[in-house]
Amino acid sequence: MFSVRDSLKQRGALSPFLFNFALKYAIGRVQINQDGLELNGTHHLLVYVHDVNILGGSVRTIKENAEASILASKEIGLEVNADKTKYMFMPRDQNAGRSHSIKTENSAFERVEEFKYLGTTLTNQNAIQEEIKSRLKSGNACYHLVQNLLSCRLLSKNLKIKIYRTIILPVVLYGCETWLLTLGEEHSLRVFGNRVLRIFGPKRDEVTGEWRKLHNEEL
Repeated sequence: MFSVRDSLKQRGALSPFLFNFALKYAIGRVQINQDGLELNGTHHLLVYVHDVNILGGSVRTIKENAEASILASKEIGLEVNADKTKYMFMPRDQNAGRSHSIKTENSAFERVEEFKYLGTTLTNQNAIQEEIKSRLKSGNACYHLVQNLLSCRLLSKNLKIKIYRTIILPVVLYGCETWLLTLGEEHSLRVFGNRVLRIFGPKRDEVTGEWRKLHNEEL
C-alpha cells in the first residue's frame, strides 16, 4: 500500500493507472472466494473499464461476492455506486426466486429483468427482441442526424451508400453476431434498411417511361 500525496487530475496520466491497479486488487479479492463462474479452471468476472459483472450460479454466491467486492473497494479507496448496481436472475423456472433486492450491510441492489452492458440489452430470458428494438431506435436516431446528407443532390449515390454502411448500419447491427433471429425480426430489420434506401428516390420504368417507386428487391 502507498499513499498519493498530490491531488490527481481526472485526465492525468497517473489516474487511470491507479484506478486499474485498485480495481484489479478488488477483483482479485472476489476471485479468492473461488465461487462463481468457472472457465478453464479460473473464476471469472466480466470487467470493462469501471463496469463490473459478477457472475454466479445462485443469489447467495452473487451476494457474497458483491460484499467481498464492496469491502475490497473500500480498502483501496474505491466506492461502489449502489444506485447504478442491479442484479438479474436467470432461472430455468421464471417463477423461482422472486426476491425484490439483494441486501448487503449498507446497500440494497434492485432486481431487474433486463439491463444494458457495453451497449447491449441483456434479459433474464436471454431474448433479443428488446435488443433489436433498441438497435432500431438508435438506428432511426442516427438516420435522422444524417438525413440531410442522404437527401442532398450534390452527393453521389456511391457516397450515400458509404454513409449508410459506415454510419447507420454499424449502429443497428452492433452485437448482431450473437443474434438468433426469427422471421419477424428479420422482416423488421429489412423494413428499416429499405426505408433508409428510399432516399434514392423513384426510378423511370424502361417500358412505360413513367416514374415509379423502387421495389424491395431493387433496393
